[in-house]
Amino acid sequence: MSHSTVPRSSAEASTPVKTATASGDAARPREKRVTGRRSLRHRFRRDRALILMTLPAVLLLLVFNYLPILGNVVAFQDYDPYISDNGIVSILHSPFVGMENFQRMFEDSAFWNAVQNTLVIFFVQLVLFFPIPILLALLINSVVRPRVRAFAQAVLYLPHFFSWVLVIAVFQQMFGGAGMLSQLLRENGHDGLNIMTNPDTFPFLLTAQSVWKDAGWGIIVFLAALASVSPDLYEAAAMDGAGRWRRMWHITLPALRPVIALLLVLRVGDALTVGFEQILLQRDGVGPGAGEVLDTFVWWNGVRNQDFGYAAAAGLVKGVVSIGLVLAANKVAHLMGEQGVYQK
Repeated sequence: MSHSTVPRSSAEASTPVKTATASGDAARPREKRVTGRRSLRHRFRRDRALILMTLPAVLLLLVFNYLPILGNVVAFQDYDPYISDNGIVSILHSPFVGMENFQRMFEDSAFWNAVQNTLVIFFVQLVLFFPIPILLALLINSVVRPRVRAFAQAVLYLPHFFSWVLVIAVFQQMFGGAGMLSQLLRENGHDGLNIMTNPDTFPFLLTAQSVWKDAGWGIIVFLAALASVSPDLYEAAAMDGAGRWRRMWHITLPALRPVIALLLVLRVGDALTVGFEQILLQRDGVGPGAGEVLDTFVWWNGVRNQDFGYAAAAGLVKGVVSIGLVLAANKVAHLMGEQGVYQK
C-alpha cells in the first residue's frame, strides 16, 4: 500500500508545479509586451520636448529626401513633363517602357566613358587628397604655440567658404593660357602652358582645387579626434624613451584610426559623386571625353536634352551602386575591427 501510494502522491505533487510553470511561461510574453508599451510611453513622455524640437527636421527630411525617391519610377517610363502642369499627373500618364532606358544606357558608349572618368577622378582624389587633411592635422597638432596653431588652421580653413566659381577663376588666373605661369614661361623664352584645358592632367587639376578648397574642413575633424587623446599618454611614452615618431605611431595614429575608417567608408560610398558643380564649370574647357562624369551625364541628358527617363535610369543605377559601395566598405571596416558607419 505504501509502495503504491508514494508514486501516486509524488505525481500529484508534481502536477501543480508543471501547471504553474506553463502558466508562468504563457504569461511572461504578455507581461513583456505590457512592460514594453509602458516603457515606450514613458520614454515618449520623458522626451516629448526633444521629439517636438526634432519634428520639423524630420518632416523636412521626409519631404525633400524620401518622398522624391518615389519619382524614380520615371526611370521605367518615357516621361514627358509637358503632359500636365501637375508632375504627378505627368507621371501617371507617361507611357511605361520597362527596362528600355536601362538597356539603352548600358549600350551607350558615352555612359561608360562617364563611368570611367568618374572612377579615375575618384582614385586620384582618394590617393592624393584623402591623406592630406590627416597630415596637416598632425602637423598643426605638433605646433606648440596656440596662436600659431590657430592662425595656420584659420588660413587653411578660409578657402572652404569660397564658391567653386571663385576657386576656378583663381586657378584660371594662375594656370590658364593667359595666366601667371604661362606669362612667366613666355618671358623666359618658353612656350606657354594651359593646364586648365589639358585633358591628360584634368583629374590632377580637380584634386589640386579640392585640396586648396576643402583640406581645411577635413583638418577640423581630425583635430577634434586628436583633442580627445589624453596628454598623460604622451608624457608616459616620453618617460619610457619613445621619440616623436614613436609617439605618433603608437598613440596619435591609433586615436585617429576610427575617424579615418569612418571617413574612408563615406568617401568610398561617395565614389560616384566627384563634384558636380566643380566639373560642370570646366567640362567645356577639356571636352566631354575627359570632363564627363556620371553627375554631368545625368544633367546633360535630363536637363539639356529633356530625356528625363534616360537620365533617371542613370541616376538610379548610380544610387544603387553607391549603396552597395557603402555596405561593402562598412563590412571591410568591421573586419578590420572598426565600427564604420554603423555597428554590426
